[in-house]
Amino acid sequence: MRRRAEKMPETDPVRASHQDHDSVIRLTRELVRVPSRGGVDPYEPVLECMSDWLAAHDMPYVPLARADGETVALVCEVSGAGPGPRYVLDACLDTAPFGDEAAWAWPPTSATIDGGWLHGRGAADSKAGAAIFAHVAARLREAARSWCGSVVLLFDVDEHTGAFGGARAYFEGSAAPDRVDGVAIGYPGLEHVVTGGRGVLRVQVRVHGVASHSGGSKVTPSAVVKAAEAISRLHAVPLPGPGGAEFPLPPKLTVTAVNGGEGYSTVPDLCVLHVDVRLTPALGAEEALELLRSTLAELDAAWPGTSSTGLDVTTRWPAFALPADEPLRAAVLAAAHAVGLSPRPKVAGPSNIGNYLAGFGIPAVAGFGVDYRGLHATDERIRLDSIPPVQAAYHRALLSLLPES
Repeated sequence: MRRRAEKMPETDPVRASHQDHDSVIRLTRELVRVPSRGGVDPYEPVLECMSDWLAAHDMPYVPLARADGETVALVCEVSGAGPGPRYVLDACLDTAPFGDEAAWAWPPTSATIDGGWLHGRGAADSKAGAAIFAHVAARLREAARSWCGSVVLLFDVDEHTGAFGGARAYFEGSAAPDRVDGVAIGYPGLEHVVTGGRGVLRVQVRVHGVASHSGGSKVTPSAVVKAAEAISRLHAVPLPGPGGAEFPLPPKLTVTAVNGGEGYSTVPDLCVLHVDVRLTPALGAEEALELLRSTLAELDAAWPGTSSTGLDVTTRWPAFALPADEPLRAAVLAAAHAVGLSPRPKVAGPSNIGNYLAGFGIPAVAGFGVDYRGLHATDERIRLDSIPPVQAAYHRALLSLLPES
């Protein structure tokens, strides 16, 4: 009697991606059907949805908690036949708010498929990316005897809050890995591989006046009026220009919020501004802080009798731009072209987790994923036939980065 041949894992990324297509769609729909708006919905249901899938595929996972004990991420590490590099596949499972639900063609958690598009909040950012990464890791696990190193799935549910709690719990927690050779972030978009981004410096500026009765005979300096002058001065500050081909974007300064005063009968003595500065190699965090401090010192000199303006830094992430020969950047771009896509490298204006990782010296690529419409907007949706080539590209890139056993 002939022995039945052992089923061999599918190691060709293109064939594997087509075999997995229905499964990726199914997992994406299951995730979209679970509301997981950052800071609004409980995260346990969407984490349970993903953990159930991992468990069903014999992929052990570990929940990560932040300081208050709330779980903010799932981590699953797939190891090869021996030691080697470690690459992280990072995608968020929380989402942006729904907005006006009545304006949606289908409910935001319906996961409706229509005309080759899957609709729903988080389909693009980034539940499809999470589903693709899970399937890539599962394929690598099946062929683990043929490669060395490890691939980590990191699914964050504290990303859209701006806290990036899952990423922080992994990279800064008590069990932080001793090495990470690169991180691929599962944001959507076929046209580019984001290989850099402007950094960000966010500060709260405390502008002081002198409180008094608005109807009184004594006139005192208003913090709101002083803040208005502060805004004018800040927006008039000259900034460096673009940095050339390697970093083609200029820095940018924006006052994004003004909070001060209450009622009608009091001259306000405090007004708080939020200032967002986008950093480049030509304007780093220290240079930007010095620019802010000198501008605000000139303001204070023009307003005698008021306390000095205070400044508190809330976020500081450096700008980054991966060189053309950085292995992760080169591998993802080459793999994408090999499967028939044509993304271009891009230095992005908005910051992303890659900027946070740059502070640890960890290279990251982002913004390469499924084709989409309506990101953070009404009728967010993804094009289903864009899933297989994206999966194949990431699978192929990892195979090129992980040494053979």
